[in-house]
Amino acid sequence: MSSSTRISYSNRMDELNTEGDVEIRCGEGSRSRDVEPERAGAPESERDEEEEEDAMPLKYGADSVIKLFVPVTLCMMVVVATIKSVSFYTEGGQYLIYTPFHEESPDVGTKIWNAVANAAILIGVIVVLTIFLVVLYKYRCYRFIQGWLIVSTLILVFFFAFMYLGEVLRAYNIAMDYITLAVVIWNFGVVGMVCIHWKGPLLLQQAYLILISALMALIFIKYLPDWTTWVILGAISIYDLVAVLCPRGPLRVLVETAQERNESIFPALIYSSTFMVPTVATMADREEEGEDHNSSNPEPNDSGSTARIQEEEPVADHPEESSGVKLGLGDFIFYSVLVGKASSVADWNTTLACFISILVGLCLTLLLLAVFRKALPALPISITFGLIFYLSTAYVISPFSQTLAANQVYI
Repeated sequence: MSSSTRISYSNRMDELNTEGDVEIRCGEGSRSRDVEPERAGAPESERDEEEEEDAMPLKYGADSVIKLFVPVTLCMMVVVATIKSVSFYTEGGQYLIYTPFHEESPDVGTKIWNAVANAAILIGVIVVLTIFLVVLYKYRCYRFIQGWLIVSTLILVFFFAFMYLGEVLRAYNIAMDYITLAVVIWNFGVVGMVCIHWKGPLLLQQAYLILISALMALIFIKYLPDWTTWVILGAISIYDLVAVLCPRGPLRVLVETAQERNESIFPALIYSSTFMVPTVATMADREEEGEDHNSSNPEPNDSGSTARIQEEEPVADHPEESSGVKLGLGDFIFYSVLVGKASSVADWNTTLACFISILVGLCLTLLLLAVFRKALPALPISITFGLIFYLSTAYVISPFSQTLAANQVYI
């Protein structure tokens, strides 16, 4: 372009600037013409991104409902099927050491205070153990936590699984020699330990977490007195609400500490819909590696940056972990305790009512999770709905329907 052409083009641009308030510099007309179409299309792309961001909570909520309904349903189905077919878990007479009051008196008042006392003792034990776990995690006692969780999982996948399989074989009158039984329990336990505390297929890890939750729920159903079970369900819901939402609640402190350290909470205690890094098994190793690196590289800046990269590596290697849905195994256990206890003392109508109410409460909890976008307690809404539907169905709806059927009255 010649100099005269540039001058005339610049004069024309000045006229346009004066008339239409368009700010274009002299001599930059060609570049501006190339940039303007991109700017014109920018708002549309930004609107699309905003629409996608607005739709993400809805997609995430619907996907979360599907991913959590299936495992919760499977866990409750295992417990109900066992209660209906194996009489061992409905036989009384044996109790936990945490429930010294056995509700043997026929007086209703005595049973009530016995149940309240047992619930207070058990909730106190849970609070103490939770605070102890949070203190250990706060001061990075990863080895102790790892050993504690491994011993607990060993008891579940070996001893409780052996007891469960033995009672199922006895209930269905199936013969099995002790050698075969030992081989089955050994393989089941070893594979479970590897999947939960190290690495394994996602579906297999999820299946083991569901099974050990069902086993723990069956233990509570068998060894807790009847009235104590219902009081504990209400008390644990209140405790869950306080522990998660209060500023100094132990579970809230645990979650916030894990978020500050960019670490995932223990896989042995959390059900995840996606791959979960075995954090507890690797935290101590990373800490030792960081100490070795600090001793070999005394420069403070280099050691600090290296330590930070090592802590972020698991999240970078598995970015899908943060997008998954996580639910504590305690929620699985107490959901199953409610439904299993209802199936042991009431009819199928009450069992189905409790089952549906728990799923509805879980759905509402996930809806609140999409709104507030922070950790929320999963027990209060579901357990409250379950208790209301249990009482109304067992003591109002079922007797009413039975009376109608006995008098051949159809509505």
